[in-house]
Amino acid sequence: MKVGLLQCDDLASHVARVHGNYPDLYSGLLQAVDPTIEFVTWRIHEGELPADLDAADAWLISGSKAGVYEDHGWIEPLLTLIRRLHAEGRPLVGICFGHQAMAQALGGRVGKSDRGWGVGVSFNAVVGHKSWMTPWQEGLDLIVSHQDQVLELPEGAEVLAESPFCPFYLLQYGPRAMSVQGHPEFSKACSADLMTDKREKLPDRRLREGMASHHAPVDDHVMAHWIVNFMREGLAPSRHAADSESHSAQ
Repeated sequence: MKVGLLQCDDLASHVARVHGNYPDLYSGLLQAVDPTIEFVTWRIHEGELPADLDAADAWLISGSKAGVYEDHGWIEPLLTLIRRLHAEGRPLVGICFGHQAMAQALGGRVGKSDRGWGVGVSFNAVVGHKSWMTPWQEGLDLIVSHQDQVLELPEGAEVLAESPFCPFYLLQYGPRAMSVQGHPEFSKACSADLMTDKREKLPDRRLREGMASHHAPVDDHVMAHWIVNFMREGLAPSRHAADSESHSAQ
């Protein structure tokens, strides 16, 4: 399976030197589940867009410091691309900013949360059970780093995980589009460095709570399995159709 990474930002250079940039982090996350997965990257935040949607089997939208409502020249083309990928039934997964961009593109609303920054480990209840959720568990606890949230759901969005802090944490749009607010690609050490960078923006209590939350286990490997399973399920119908056409031609 070839995954097209729609990269929407670079991590700060001093963070990337230690932990890797988004392409390194996502490839490491998913290849730990399936080493045969290949990645091809488009630097969306620099105006680079895929010319051919057949260039990848499935698509992944990265995190970003930007807000989906901000006036950056690359955001509207990204939202248009999301709508096209969804309309064509291409397997699509969004992470953090990608989660918010999918909601915005498909008719929802994103903005700054009145709950403030989410940092450290977030603790969420899984409230929907799907076939791709293997291994199954009732909680989904991941690193987060966000101030924006999905505030209003698009029509047809299904909430699969939630918390009092982030009610729309894991969403699915039909059989081939899914997104999560958390960062399964971030390690706790990376999270700590990101919080240190934000310490002037974070209330002291929130910073201390975020750092303390790193003592809890996280479900990054579970989420990696769910992402790979979801992408593969999304590809299965088209592969079946292709196989049927091949047999009919024989």
